[in-house]
Formats: sequence, C-alpha cells, structure tokens
Amino acid sequence: MEGSSEDPYDIENLFTPLLISMGQTQENDLPPSPDPCCIYRVPEPLRCVNEKAYTPQLVSIGPLHHGKEGLEEMEGHKRRYLQYFLERTGVSEKDYVTKIKGKEEELRSCYAHTIEFSSEKFVEIILVDAAFIIELLLRGDGEHIKPDSYDRIFYKPGFINFMVPDMLLLENQLPFFILEDLFSWTQKSEEDLLPIEDQVPATKLSVLGLSYEFCKKSTGFYMEKDNWECPSSKVHHFVDLVRTLHLPTAKGNSKNGEQLELLGIPTLTKLHRAGVKFRPVRPSENLFDIHFTDQDGILKIPHLIIDDDTELVLRNLIAFEQCHCTPNSYFFSDYIILIDHLVNTRNDVELLVKEEIVENLLGDNKELSTLINRLCKGVAFDRDEFSYAKLTKDLDNYCKNPWNKWMADLKQTYFDTPWKIISFIVATCVIVLTITQMAWTFTH
Repeated sequence: MEGSSEDPYDIENLFTPLLISMGQTQENDLPPSPDPCCIYRVPEPLRCVNEKAYTPQLVSIGPLHHGKEGLEEMEGHKRRYLQYFLERTGVSEKDYVTKIKGKEEELRSCYAHTIEFSSEKFVEIILVDAAFIIELLLRGDGEHIKPDSYDRIFYKPGFINFMVPDMLLLENQLPFFILEDLFSWTQKSEEDLLPIEDQVPATKLSVLGLSYEFCKKSTGFYMEKDNWECPSSKVHHFVDLVRTLHLPTAKGNSKNGEQLELLGIPTLTKLHRAGVKFRPVRPSENLFDIHFTDQDGILKIPHLIIDDDTELVLRNLIAFEQCHCTPNSYFFSDYIILIDHLVNTRNDVELLVKEEIVENLLGDNKELSTLINRLCKGVAFDRDEFSYAKLTKDLDNYCKNPWNKWMADLKQTYFDTPWKIISFIVATCVIVLTITQMAWTFTH
C-alpha cells in the first residue's frame, strides 16, 4: 500500500516474532541430541509384518514397555533380584539411586523417544532392571552364584528359556554403560562375590564377559571367535553386542565398493540348474562370509541353524541397523536381502538342507521359505553400498552362460545317480558296438 511504512513482503519483519520466540526457547525444552541414541522403537514398516517379534512377552526391560499389561508378574521377581543385589554388594539402595540420578540425563538421551516417566520413576526402573540383569548374568551358568529354591527363574528348569527372547528385543534394552558402572562400582572381593567352593579371581568377571557368554548361548547362528575383543564403550546394549559379535573381521567379508546393477538374483534352484554347487562354510569367521568362485562354480555359505527364535533375533538386529547405522554398515540387512532372493520356495530350502548349509529345526521347509520371504519386508538397502553386489553379478553371469547350463543339464540328466551313470555307459557301449559291427559288415 502506497505511503505505508510497513512492507507486507518485508521478510525480516515477518520472521522477527518467530525468531524471538525461538530464541526464548530454553535449551532443556528441546529434545535431546540424537547422537547418543541407541535404543529405538521399531519403525512401523517393520513392526507391522510381525509385531510379536518386537514385543516382550514375559519381562520388560527399561522404560519403553514398563507397566504394560501381561508383564506385571515378572516385576515381583525383578524386585527379588534387586534385593539379592543389594545384599550381595552391601551398598544401600539410596546410594544406587544417587548414582543413577547423576546419570539420568545421559540415560534418557540413549532413548530415541521422549520418556514420559518422572525422574523418580525413571531412576527406579533403571535401578530395578539393571540389578535384575546383573544378577541374571551372574546366575546364568551356575558358576558365580548358586540359585536358591526361591529363585523361580533358574530353580524352575526351562523358565529362563522363555525369558531369553525378551532380552534380545531392541525396545527392551538398557544402555550397557549403566550395567558396567554399577557392576564395577560395587564389585567387591572374590569372597563376597562367589561361593567358597567356586571362587575365581573377581577381576576376571565383567559385564561384557558375562554378556558375551549369555549372547553366545542365546543365538543359534552365533559363529565362534577365538580372539574376540571389544571395548565395552563400543557396545550399546545386548542387541548391539550380538551384532558386534558377527561383524566382519579384517580378513572376512566387507563392503566391496561395487554398485548393485539389478536385483534379479537367481534363486538357488536356478543356480543349481545352471551347475552351481553349494558348500557349507563350517566353521566360519562370520555369518556374512558368502563367496562364489566361477572357476569351479561353487557357492560357499556359512552354516546356519534355524530355530523358533531365529526370526526374532534377526528382526531386531535388522531393526537396530535400520535405525542406528549408515547403509555402509547394513550387514544383517544386506544378508537377509540376499538370502531372500536366493530362497523363494521350499525347493530352494531343500537344497540348503540337503547340502547341510541350513539346519532347519522348524521341521517344515515350506514354513522356513515363508519365514525368509517375510523377513525382507520393509527392509531398506542402498544399491551403492550393497555388500553382495559383486557376488550377485557373478552369479547372474554364471547362470546366463549357455555352456554352464548345457553341462549342468547333461550331468543332472545322465550322471546324477549311479544307476544313470551305469545306464549311460551301457548305452554308449551298445552304440559303439553297433557302429563297429555295421562298419565290419560293410567292409566284409
């Protein structure tokens, strides 16, 4: 408007109130920086495929599922473990509360979502659950602390097996550093920590070492590493520990720097028809140590045990990668994408079972093929960072080679059983004799 002192298109004036409002916002009113985050709610595209695989069924750990219906019964057992913890360490509950209170901001920042519990309730949850986990780890193998008749978790045979899956859920974690802090702060002499008949130097015990043993026994696809070392500061929680145990070593498989040109990865059945032979890698340095050599047409895949908990463990490892890692660290995600494309039907699974690459404890090969095909739904990947780009290219080129197909068809048609080989030899001899006889007849 002419003569007006205010220009309606004056950007600076328009945004001045907003800038003032933003400047008045207190720093502590803002959500915490995402950098320390390591515990996440599973994204909906993954959760909707199998919600049960991400939800605790028996025990809640941490604040995300605390107080949920169906998990109340275990709260009494956790309180009993807290009492064991206090009696064993000789430290008052008040001292523990004070210590955790001093770490509250750091603890809250480990959760990607805002925790609505009050300070007092949050600290209580952390203390109870941290004490529970430490006692659980110490009692896990029966060497460090002997369970008594009131310890329902270990005194009742098999009960711990129902709890283990809940301990490996992404949403059901405590930051690992608080376990280390409480354990190292309260660790006393070996006489106070262990029964007399089972005494070992207390310095040999650590939450990391105990967690290592727990996770090793809790995942059926774990690969042994003789010289494994990992500073506890690099481990965020149990899910991250299991993932860390499987990361490729310097000698193992790693990102190859090639771009994935296509996702038309041949299935195992197609590879078999093209003459590819399958061999199990046992033992292997890591789960991702999958290699193919086109000179001899052999695809080597590490041995894998599939049981009732395999899907749960894999899903939570993949969810953690998708939430926490960059695409160049999507090792489990890339692995399951590759396996999903190699396996489409029960025939593909039967090849893996026949060659002893997979030990299917589910029993039904069709059920396993369905499980594998569902694992990939909602999983993101980057073509520029796909771990198996070169492998899939080599497999595709091998299948497209007419010579490989012809030789494979010849072998599988005439030489796949001893009787067919004998029949082929006999037929060849008959033909040779017939030709020889005809030639002799014509010459005489």
